[in-house]
This record gives sequence, structure tokens and C-alpha cells, in this order.
Amino acid sequence: MHDIITITINPAVDIFVNVAKVEPTTKMRCSAPKRDPGGGGINVARVVSRLGGDVTAIYPVGGSIGKLLQKLLDREGIDSLVTPSHVETRENFTAYETGSGEQYRFVLPGSALHRAEWESCLDKLATINATPRFVVSSGSIPPGVPHDFFARVTREAKRLGAQSVVDTSGDALKAALNEHIDIIKPNVAELSAFAGTVLDDDEARVAACRNLIAGGHVKMVALTLGADGALLVTREQALKAAPLKIDVVSAVGAGDSFLGGLVWGLSAGQSPEDAFRVAVAAGSAAVMSPGTELCSQADVSRLTSRVEIAEIAAG
Repeated sequence: MHDIITITINPAVDIFVNVAKVEPTTKMRCSAPKRDPGGGGINVARVVSRLGGDVTAIYPVGGSIGKLLQKLLDREGIDSLVTPSHVETRENFTAYETGSGEQYRFVLPGSALHRAEWESCLDKLATINATPRFVVSSGSIPPGVPHDFFARVTREAKRLGAQSVVDTSGDALKAALNEHIDIIKPNVAELSAFAGTVLDDDEARVAACRNLIAGGHVKMVALTLGADGALLVTREQALKAAPLKIDVVSAVGAGDSFLGGLVWGLSAGQSPEDAFRVAVAAGSAAVMSPGTELCSQADVSRLTSRVEIAEIAAG
């Protein structure tokens, strides 16, 4: 049984170190590196697994870093369906400056995939022998992969009878929205870019979400607002979650943790409001954890009851 399938076409191994001060030219002595599996859909899978959900991750791997990526996911008990790639899986690098508390993130683009390589990921999804509840495609698209890759994933999810969830931006999001997605999770900057205008208040943000819903492009929009909380908008309801008062340690993986919590809650049969509450708790828990650790189940459970949600607009 596969309750949730995630697809990550541009996976990575995330490296995290502490350093006293980031400065040019000087040799900066770092702490021993910590390595975690990364990439949008892989992070979602990690969160779903930590919350007790059944999840399978589909992704391409190449070279020694690709082998390490799969090994790291195996350690977390996550089922993988991997496809071979002729290029080395990418790495990302995050340095935490202990003197200032600032975080520096270096994100690599990933090498170009051949057509057969990205098509193999779609083939893996097509051969799933059970009907998943959700298919989540998340993250960036590397060179060589068409911008409508997530649109193709969405079509395959429909064929399987699963709900489609997409978390990406730009042309990839635009193409996917033509396939009538069930759920999208942009941040406010991504939605503003898509709408072609600055969405600087909740009224404008809800209106932008409702325009997508009214056009038949999506059924639910989960919009993250950073320090301003989050919105969950459907045709009938618009909910806002107030931000939790927490100590922020790392900004890495907050959006992926949010989406993992939301999809886990919905797959477990929770109402959209209750799943939204878990999502906000998971996103908040992620920023409390150092580096690329994402959220812990204990923190999510503890924070969920603290999430305050209010309806801000009628249907």
C-alpha cells in the first residue's frame, strides 16, 4: 500500500556545517559536516515518515553522491523507487555563522538529465500497483527536464486515481495548473510572481488564490507567509493560521515540512482545518531544528495544539 508517493526530479544531499564567521579569502574552519537527504519531495517524504505515514519516494540517483542519498533515506526507513542517472547527484551546502546567528545557503542547480532518465521517474509512478491517496511532486527542475514535468506527473496521478499535490514555481507551476491540481503550496513570493502583482495583504492573497480556484486550476491553495503565518484557501473557506512564537534556528525545509504535515493529515482522514494545523506545527518545528534536520514528531505534536486558526473570508 502506498498512501503517499513523492517525486523529486532534482534531489540532493544537503551538507550543513557551523563556522565562526563567513568572510572572503580567509580559510574558514568548519565543524564536522552533517549530511541529510534533500530535495522538495524527498523532504516531504521524510516528514510524512516521521509523523507515521506510509510514503514512497521516487527520484533519480547518480554516482557516489546518489548512492549516499539512497543510503541516507534507507536509514530513515523510507521506501525508495530509484532510477539511474548518468550524472552525479547534486549537493547543497549550508553554513551557520555562530558569531552572528546568520545562515548562508548555497544551492546547486543539478546536472542535465537525459530524456530517458526523467521519463523513467514517470514510468516508476505508472507502475505503482496500488492506488495512492496522494502523489506529491515538489522541488526544482534540473536542466534537460521539460518545464511541464510536474504537469505530466499530475496527469499520471489522475490516471492512478490519486489526488495531485504540486509545490514548485515559475513555468513549471504554470504548466501544472493547466492540469487541474488538487493542492498547491506556493509561498507568497511565488504566488505574487505568478499573479503578476504584489500580494501585500490577506485580501489580495485570498483573491489570488480564489482566481486560481474559480478558473478550475486547483481545488486548494496552501499559502505560506513566512513570519506572517499561512493561509488555506478553498472555494468555500479561507483560513489563516497565526505564526507561532518560537526560536528560529534554521530556515531550511520549513515549506517542505509544512507540506509534509498537510498531506500526512489529509491522508490520515483529518479535516482540512486540522491538517492545516499540523502543517503549521510541522513548518514551525522545522525552523527550530538546526541545519537540514527538518521537524521532529515530538515537536510537531507539542506545537499542534498551539496553532491558532481563524476564518478570514466567506466562500
